[in-house]
Amino acid sequence: MRAEPLPIRVPVGRESGRWTSRTVQRRVLVVVHNATSAGRLLDVLSLFHDDFRVQLLVTSTGSSAFQGGLDELFDGLALPVLPWEQALSTPVDLAVSASFGGQLPLIQGKLSIISHGVGYTKKLAEPGAGSREPGAGSREPGAGSREPGAGSREPGAGSREPGAGSREPTFGLSPEWLLADGKPFMDGLVLSHPEQLERLCRVCPEAVDISVLAGDPCFDRMLAARPYRDRFRRALGVRRGQRLVVLNSTWNPEGFFGSGGGHDVLPGLLPRLTAELPADDYRPAAVLHPNIWYGHGPGQVRAWLDRARRGGLALVDPAHAWRQALLAADAVIGDFGAVSYYASALGVPVLLAATGQERLDPETPLAAFVRDAPRLDPHGPLRPQIEQLLSGHRPAADPAEFVTSAPGASAALLRRHFYTLMDLPEPAAPALLEPLPLPPYDPPHRTAPLRVLTRVSGTDIVIERSTGLPYDAKGDVHLAVHEDTRDPGDLELADVIVRAGSADDPRLGGPGVWTAEILGRHPHCRVAAYVSGPDDCTVRSRRHGLFRLSAGPDADADPAAYASSLHAWLADGQSVPPGGVTLRVHTAEGVHPVTVAEA
Repeated sequence: MRAEPLPIRVPVGRESGRWTSRTVQRRVLVVVHNATSAGRLLDVLSLFHDDFRVQLLVTSTGSSAFQGGLDELFDGLALPVLPWEQALSTPVDLAVSASFGGQLPLIQGKLSIISHGVGYTKKLAEPGAGSREPGAGSREPGAGSREPGAGSREPGAGSREPGAGSREPTFGLSPEWLLADGKPFMDGLVLSHPEQLERLCRVCPEAVDISVLAGDPCFDRMLAARPYRDRFRRALGVRRGQRLVVLNSTWNPEGFFGSGGGHDVLPGLLPRLTAELPADDYRPAAVLHPNIWYGHGPGQVRAWLDRARRGGLALVDPAHAWRQALLAADAVIGDFGAVSYYASALGVPVLLAATGQERLDPETPLAAFVRDAPRLDPHGPLRPQIEQLLSGHRPAADPAEFVTSAPGASAALLRRHFYTLMDLPEPAAPALLEPLPLPPYDPPHRTAPLRVLTRVSGTDIVIERSTGLPYDAKGDVHLAVHEDTRDPGDLELADVIVRAGSADDPRLGGPGVWTAEILGRHPHCRVAAYVSGPDDCTVRSRRHGLFRLSAGPDADADPAAYASSLHAWLADGQSVPPGGVTLRVHTAEGVHPVTVAEA
């Protein structure tokens, strides 16, 4: 984390008028607590785009225990960053927050709070102290702001007791979180569904008048991106017939990733995931809560998941690509976090590995979902459970019923709310959210040794690759090893050695040179395969020479699987005729024609 920044002088600060190029009518302060809340604030920033009357500013309260990732986020925003103390002393016309921590009541301006989850669902003890006194002001930038008073007012102070022996308050939807001196300290509380308003009426009627039903911009961005599902799948290297299984965990010990809750299932589950789910049939990916990612550190998370990643697990960017992964998913193994509920709302089958019901407000739709969702048996075979989940899934008539009451309309509703608080007419152009970006291409990089099961019949080869095979597997087995395997001893046992690279990579000398080097270096190896593209590879057989393998237009499997299929076919006593041959590779419930020709 960088040192606390100095107060800025432009576009706000002492004598900032001398240095600014444009005079604006309103200032909007984006209040960030951590990377989680920042993601929801990014959803709504486009509502202020193209408005030359508005200056955007950003600050961090510093109140969250999770400060990792904020420097990178602020660099990406490229907005003026105010230190928190300067932000509290700077009049603004609107402050937008996606959390309740820090001294939000001290902000000098209208304050609107949006949710950073799927509504307000989790129980959490009341916050610490903060203050803000109402005050008057002009309609200059910062007008209508509240000046801090002499006496502090703590959120929760003077609020109603929810009742004798009451349960822990619901974060963001209880007097402890919403009231100061018995009154709401924010000017707008954004709700996504009338169900939340009904709960608010029961537990904190004092805040009903400042509540606003405005839908869910996070979910709206997913709905708008649904037509691009196939692109998101290709970005993760998911091939035709493969099933993308997303592992998702919220943060805290009771989550799927956590070591509490009575069961620490993840360490034992991860190696089984790549051993029991064939590599060509399943593509596993992990979407972890930003508080896991930045709390423990991305490097530590990668270290913990190293074996799984070498077996083909994709680690999805928790800030910019998790929604695309949900849209691409065939199934989700998750827990009681918002992401698993969003997946269900999109119609994706969800299997719960952790329930965490004691963490949830039992009256919420999320709690009802957790009570009813099927459970993962972490000790039972994984593949039958996932196949049963997929075959037995029957989406509800309206799976997103309680996610938003205004699907596709949050942009218009939120902009109207924000501009009303600023007392500024809305721009004439329609309110629109940013489309979800297409993530970078991230195909599997499997460097763990794969046991390859094959059955040959003529030019048809049935193939199944995984890091482990069941004892009752029927067929011939060989070992395929990536040259970058962690244990060099694996290469001495390999029947097939593989690597990927461009055909003209000068470091490797090209496919012909590299394959010859491999067979010369490793006497046990029968076949060396150089993958130079998503559909082709060059294979050198110790006995049969050099071949080029090219997938036909109806083929879509990993070229390394084609190389193992050719090895099995040659080992069955076959040979490539002078004019070449077309093999039919059976994997991922499909048939993939592959042309084999002398290179």
